[in-house]
Amino acid sequence: MTQTPDTSTPTPATDYRATLNLADTPFPMRGDLPKREAGWVKDWNEGGLYQRLRVARQGQPLFVLHDGPPYANGKLHIGHALNKVLKDMIVKSRQLGGFDAQYIPGWDCHGLPIENAIEKLHGRKLSRDDMQAKSRAFATEQINQQREDFKRLGVLGDWERPYRTMDFANEAGELRAFKRVIERGFVYRGLKPVYWCFDCGSSLAEFEIEYADKKSDTLDVAFETNDAAALAAAFGLAALPEAKQAFAVIWTTTAWTIPANQALNAHPELVYALVDTPRGVLMLAESLVEKCLERYKLEGTVLATTTGEHLRGLNFRHPLYDVDAGYQRLSPLYLADYVTAGDGTGIVHSAPAYGVDDFNSCVAHGLKYDEILNPVQGNGQYAEDLPLFGSLNIWKACPVIIDTLRQHERLMATQAITHSYPHCWRHKTPVIYRAAAQWFVRMDEGEGVFTKDKAPKTLRQLALDAIDQTQFYPENGKTRLRDMIANRPDWCISRQRSWGVPVPFFLHKDSGELHPRTMEILDQAADIVEQGGIEAWSRVTTEEILGSDDAPHYTKSTDILEVWFDSGSTFQHVLRGSHAHAYPGPCFHAEGPEADLYLEGHDQHRGWFHSSLLLGCALYDRAPYRGLLTHGFATDGQGRKMSKSLGNTVEPQTISNKLGAEIVRLWVASTDYSGDLNIDDKILARVVDAYRRIRNTVRFLLANTSDFDPATDLVADADLLEVDRYALARAAQLQAEILAHYQVYEFHPVVSKLQVYCSEDLGAFYLDVLKDRLYTTAPKSLARRSAQTALWKITNAMLRWMAPFLSFTAEEAWGQFAGGASQGSIFFETYADLGTPDEALLAKWAQVRTVREAVNKEIEHVRSGGTVGSSLQATVAITAPQAEFDVLASLGDDLKFVLITSSASLSVGEALQITVTPSAAVKCERCWHYCDDVGVNPAHPTLCGRCDSNLHGAGEVRSVA
Repeated sequence: MTQTPDTSTPTPATDYRATLNLADTPFPMRGDLPKREAGWVKDWNEGGLYQRLRVARQGQPLFVLHDGPPYANGKLHIGHALNKVLKDMIVKSRQLGGFDAQYIPGWDCHGLPIENAIEKLHGRKLSRDDMQAKSRAFATEQINQQREDFKRLGVLGDWERPYRTMDFANEAGELRAFKRVIERGFVYRGLKPVYWCFDCGSSLAEFEIEYADKKSDTLDVAFETNDAAALAAAFGLAALPEAKQAFAVIWTTTAWTIPANQALNAHPELVYALVDTPRGVLMLAESLVEKCLERYKLEGTVLATTTGEHLRGLNFRHPLYDVDAGYQRLSPLYLADYVTAGDGTGIVHSAPAYGVDDFNSCVAHGLKYDEILNPVQGNGQYAEDLPLFGSLNIWKACPVIIDTLRQHERLMATQAITHSYPHCWRHKTPVIYRAAAQWFVRMDEGEGVFTKDKAPKTLRQLALDAIDQTQFYPENGKTRLRDMIANRPDWCISRQRSWGVPVPFFLHKDSGELHPRTMEILDQAADIVEQGGIEAWSRVTTEEILGSDDAPHYTKSTDILEVWFDSGSTFQHVLRGSHAHAYPGPCFHAEGPEADLYLEGHDQHRGWFHSSLLLGCALYDRAPYRGLLTHGFATDGQGRKMSKSLGNTVEPQTISNKLGAEIVRLWVASTDYSGDLNIDDKILARVVDAYRRIRNTVRFLLANTSDFDPATDLVADADLLEVDRYALARAAQLQAEILAHYQVYEFHPVVSKLQVYCSEDLGAFYLDVLKDRLYTTAPKSLARRSAQTALWKITNAMLRWMAPFLSFTAEEAWGQFAGGASQGSIFFETYADLGTPDEALLAKWAQVRTVREAVNKEIEHVRSGGTVGSSLQATVAITAPQAEFDVLASLGDDLKFVLITSSASLSVGEALQITVTPSAAVKCERCWHYCDDVGVNPAHPTLCGRCDSNLHGAGEVRSVA
């Protein structure tokens, strides 16, 4: 660069730092999130942001994430925060994608946990009316508390009008959905074994069962034959050994079922043996004889064998036949395919009230419902009139039963085992199968009550077909849900509790049949509930509904629909009923409402996803969702389940008060939710570090665009410097990747790529290269405005990338961003148009960056030896193969700005070689470059030529960097 020397009198010493373009921004380095976030939440709510967003997006494509309702019981835990933040990020990402992304939050309000809470507070002898009133008040209080905590997490939604399953309109909508399920032929009443929890005092659905280890005593029990001659004949023997009793031996782990035994079962194709032993002649599966004799500590000889088919119809005496007259009954031997010879004895004892297979076998062989013995009461005690064991708790009765069998020589063996056993998922206590008259939704063929519009397929077939039409995130959820549907029994939908939507039936006192006007009564009940809630139906008398003539002959059902029917049917009365104003036509199909996405923890394959699928298919032959997304559970840093006893719980409220809700959001976003999400103080510290890196990058971008007005200062794409065009191409490339991740609800790759982008693409390269041009060139020069144009566009795009998960920070930055606060919130915006990435430019600069990294390593090596200080003190000589040489040579004199050295020279060679030497030139006081022309203007003896030109002349010309 040449310039005519200024021979005038030297000026006094100048503070050249003041001549640099060191822009600032009110966007603080420290977020001070715990103090400031509440202000944004208040502004969003008081300013009606969610409602204004709906107006702004009216007419745009609809995106519906139907909220799976959390239970209105207790303050939020970290799992709640994980779930709601994940939903919020998805809705916001779709909102920024131009969709009308609605979010109607909901709550699950009925059911046993609230009844339990009320009983703990007020005792167990409350009337039905009192229980319902107190439950409604309790749920309302819990919802108000949880709602404020959800808002504090930055979750945007229609908080002023959420849906609650206990809202009168929703309760009525559920009854109307129930009526439709009946009309389509899926509902029937039956006596059959269902899971029963003594702590709940009610039946349980499959969804409410989990398996855990349980200690039990096994027992081999002898059933004496009632006809020795018939037994002998079945095995082709003329007679059994004289003076010996003969027995069929069973093996079980449920001693408490022995008093209710009514049959034995054998497999028709299994081979059975009669074995002569000192304890009598024993009938056992042939393949198990050796193991059984070893267990009984007996020697024995096989007398004969036959297949189970020949044993049909033999009768055996109850093992307590000779102990009490109450057990003097016979157990016929039936044939059943479910019997195996995998363990035990190959013969299964049947107490039909306490096992599905036993029940089905006995009923199939002619046992009538009213003949089924069911001595176990709902509280876990035997009925008082049960001989020998009346009023005993069944678990405590087990050792008594075993001792009684031993004393009367019917116990062959017993031993303690630990095995997997069904437990109530609420109480964590063992459950049993127990026969009860319940209302069921039928999975397979059969006739329902009051059918008038029979479904085209069975519910199981419809549900399996619907699964094939559903997109799963992650994909393995499909197999899990399919297996559950393929193997599940009929759905027991009735419960014997108070706080829930009623089953508004009237049953004939003699026949048990439903009243002929049942379907009309369902409509009447729905209207009553819509006006006054379920409490209004509870107060209605039989006479008021049926009239004085019919009333004496009918009993009003006190059953309620189980809570999975509540939450499973919400799509019907929320999307189509109580919030239909929010969901115009596009989310409906001819067959019924359909949401784009349901999102919950992976346990909901057996819960809300499951019940919603069944009810969607029962009502409309299709799932109520297009996609299912599942996430893992929040666990501690070691992957352990959180519990108060371990002291490893993490509360979202504590994190928000200490670090900020933004840190909770970033933790959710940065963790792969397809598995469990670990969290502890160390993990949160790393999240805080990541947040600071992103925030500092945003601050730099805002500071260096603070004097930039896009309306007047934006440089046309064709006039941008090449490195600026490259930076925008890289931003466009990254945006395409980010939006692709958002499309499939992936967030942790977005956070990871954003962090890399901030630290490597921006911090370690582009912003590093840019600082000299931003700070030293003339404020309004093309060189600086080109850089600012790129920075403005990058900031404009980046804040939108961040907004779904760093909502508070993006909103704060948007208010400071030049030209960014047009409507007061970033959530009115859509993703920026960065154009199509220039692939050739990206490839070229990838080569440049590779060489730059090699140069930096060599400079660092020389610096460690003390030869040079900063990279600007270095002179670099590069020898490169022709292809790399051409790329680097195209940068011209701007190569030194890319390398951040004071000079750089190029030559062609066979391999890349880099030589770094200290500069012999003088350091410019203003730009800190080492230049030969420092002092070219005597009036400014400490300035280099380009700084003098930028300050006093035409300004330097940059073409690339």
